[in-house]
Amino acid sequence: MEALEEKLGYRFTNRAFLENALTHSSYANENKAKGLQSNERLEFLGDSVLGMVVADYLFRTHPDLPEGDLTRTRAALVCEGSLVEVAQCLELGAYLKLGKGEEAGGGRERPSIIADAVEAVLAAVYLDGGIGSARKLIQKFILDREAEKSASRDYKTALQELVQRESGQVLGYQLIGAEGPDHAKIFSVEVDLNGIPIGQGRGRSKKEAEQNAAKAAIEKLKAGE
Repeated sequence: MEALEEKLGYRFTNRAFLENALTHSSYANENKAKGLQSNERLEFLGDSVLGMVVADYLFRTHPDLPEGDLTRTRAALVCEGSLVEVAQCLELGAYLKLGKGEEAGGGRERPSIIADAVEAVLAAVYLDGGIGSARKLIQKFILDREAEKSASRDYKTALQELVQRESGQVLGYQLIGAEGPDHAKIFSVEVDLNGIPIGQGRGRSKKEAEQNAAKAAIEKLKAGE
């Protein structure tokens, strides 16, 4: 449990909440004599906590976004695929308590099971540490990750679309440098078009550096049009 707490960045005051969050119904059913509860009730609560925190975040950070767009964005952030990514990042499947049948059937990697477990863990954190602790976890593993993916997608996608106006164009990104201490490293990336450098970028992550390199390349290509 300590290893999972380390990955979460959260220490439970009452680990019983976490134990419950990791107990699948198949395990609880096979061990009824122990009086175990499955994580289904926590999953129910976690779904609501997640939805509320994401809705609040979108409402505050996108003041001009209409209701329909807010709803679609929230749905994308809380969908099973998004939660599966979080579960895989945490290697959550390895910590689950599964019944023999689920274990044999590959339950530790089943998307529905590990996605539900993420919601249960969020509820466990909420019950143990309050909404602030749950919000920090959601920010770290869902909102910040999505923001980083969106940022890297913007300029790289725009550059890809720009060069594809002509057939046979091949883009490549190369890490050309990294400097500074591990906790404050700055990465440098170069983007090539058909093997010819067309832009460089720096950033606190490789993805950020790639985005900035793509942005520089777009500016260079458009200036030469």
